[in-house]
This record gives sequence, structure tokens and C-alpha cells, in this order.
Amino acid sequence: MAKFTRQHIYDTAKELSNWGRWGKNDQLGTLNNITPDDIVNAAKLIKKGKVFALGLDLKEKIQSGLFGGRWNMIHQMLATGTDAVAGVQDSDGKTFLRYADDAINLPCQGSTQWDALCHIFLDDKMYNGYPATDVTIHGSSNLGIEHVRDKMAGRGVLLDIARFKGVDSLEDGYPITNKDLDDCATSQNVQIKKGDFVIVRTGHQERCLAKKDWTGYAGGDAPGLAFETAHWIKNHDIAAICADTWGCEVRPNETDEANQPWHWVVIPAIGISMGEIFYLKELAEDCEQDKVYEFFFNAPPLHIPGAAGSPINPQAIK
Repeated sequence: MAKFTRQHIYDTAKELSNWGRWGKNDQLGTLNNITPDDIVNAAKLIKKGKVFALGLDLKEKIQSGLFGGRWNMIHQMLATGTDAVAGVQDSDGKTFLRYADDAINLPCQGSTQWDALCHIFLDDKMYNGYPATDVTIHGSSNLGIEHVRDKMAGRGVLLDIARFKGVDSLEDGYPITNKDLDDCATSQNVQIKKGDFVIVRTGHQERCLAKKDWTGYAGGDAPGLAFETAHWIKNHDIAAICADTWGCEVRPNETDEANQPWHWVVIPAIGISMGEIFYLKELAEDCEQDKVYEFFFNAPPLHIPGAAGSPINPQAIK
């Protein structure tokens, strides 16, 4: 496959741009595609009360230093049962309370997470034309993750590309095309609708879990969405795109003139909410068993004003 140029990225961003579509002060991007009726109808998809947690175990050591200086979660106990039994907490011998307490240190994009719309810049601009300089050491004054804290609910659709292709995992470097997405949806007898949360399974994460080896997962070669799927996202007017990989798009990238070129278009130009590192094993198995690939989806971010992302534990409810 021929490599494309940086100019092609700019041309695609201009063609697919949603800047101004929902007003000059918009903070939500494609989440504007979700209506109250969409949420009500999505709730009606709950038939058997089965809940699937799509957040990866935070103690999995997925970060290996290939991108952004991110680290794996540090979990520290501040008070323990051994403290209690040893009498450390019985200071006055009368009104004491025995307890456990703890803390975590985790990058906002360290595991299963949402990217906020302030996460990726197109040169010196963010989505809707906001300047990249709106993001300072104090966070972002526009497009921070707090703006979508009550927006991440609606109809979820799993597109199990790996199972559709008859493999446990797509090979690293495999670009998922528009045709792959459409053919997979057809084979699953599911229709992609405006305002959907589309979740793509490649099997990459499960491959790493099975091998107990995360080498290269975060920032290395991976199967993922081809650059052309930016058009698919815009044409279907979905609310969000999610995957079980570190960065959703295929790696190695399809150009030598940009890092993560698909990101350059889908976040700052289209304004899509992007979910990464989703754990999909049990959900995919259940969908294969009952042949139902749509469900109620809910994944609120933490309320972190100005943040460029947030850890999440998404829920798919069938």
C-alpha cells in the first residue's frame, strides 16, 4: 500500500471538519449526535440484565515507555489491616477507628480511557478552532474531559473484526478498512446508526493477555483502523469510536510524514470521542453466543476539569 503525504492529512481534515457545525462555542463534538430518545431507546436494549465491565485490570503492566512518558499505575496503601491489628490506629484507646485506605498514581491515558477533544492538535489548533495554547500546565480552558462527564451513554455496537475474519487476533499492521467495518456489521446483522458508540475488537489485547507479554502494546505495531475510516466515522455520524488497542489506528502508520495521522483528523477535525484499551473478551464471547451485538453503553469519565483524558471502566449492558 502506497504511503500518503502530510498534505493528504490536511486535505482530509478540511474535507471532514465539523468546526462550527454545532456552534462556535461547542465543547462536545460528535457527542452532539446523541439525542435523549437515543438514550431511552438504548436502555430498551437491556433484555437479560447482564453487565460487562470493559475496563482492563489497572495492574496490567501495559506501558513500556514507547510514548509520552506514561507509566503503569502505582497503588499505595496508606493504612492497612496490619496497622489496625498492631494498634497503630488506636491512638486514644477509646474513640479509635480501624480502617484501610489507599491511593493511586496513574496517567489519565494509562489504561482504559477516553481521549478528551483537547488531547490532539492539528498544528496549532484543537477541535472547533480553539488554539492549542488553551492547554497549559493547569489543564485546558476548552475541550477538557469535564465537558462530557454526563454524555457517555447510549447505544453501543461491537464490531468484532477479529472473529469476522476468523482469527483470534488480527496481525500487527493490519489496516481495518471501511469495507471491513461494513461487511462485519452486515455479517452480525447490526446496523450502525447516528449517535452510536462503535467498539472495534481486533483481538490484540487478548493476545497480549494470553502471552502475559505487553511488549510493544503501548506505542508499538498493532492492527487498527485504516486512515480511510475517518470518512466512515464522519459519514455515519457516530458519537464515539473505541477499540481494544492502545491507539485505535493501525501501526505502523500509513504515512512517513506524521505520527498517528488518523488522530490528526478524527479528534481535532471531526471532533470524535475516542476510547482506547477496552477489554472486550467476555462481551465478544457473549455477542457471539446470542448473536446480539448492540447494547446499552455507559462510560462516564472522572470529573477532572481541564484534563486531556480520563481513566474509565465502561459498562455494556445486555
